[in-house]
Amino acid sequence: MRKKLADSTKISVNKQAFSCILDDEVVVLGIKDGVYYGLDSTGSFIWNLIQEPIKIGEIRDAILEKYEVEKEICEADLLSFLQDLLEKGLLEVRE
Repeated sequence: MRKKLADSTKISVNKQAFSCILDDEVVVLGIKDGVYYGLDSTGSFIWNLIQEPIKIGEIRDAILEKYEVEKEICEADLLSFLQDLLEKGLLEVRE
């Protein structure tokens, strides 16, 4: 089941997810599938932001401040990335 993610949706890392930092990347162990996922520097930046509950709109704003990217592309890529993390059991939606 896909959850609808929006700017006001508050999310955080699933506290059962295991991760470690290697250089400027993060490696995360998938809870559902036991697979390791490597996050590049942008994914690692997002992973660090979602250690505590945060609204998706705040993540987008932080990305726009740090990287040169168009807002529409940023939003689409961010939502896709977060949906992927959610489906892998690495992310929690906070109510």
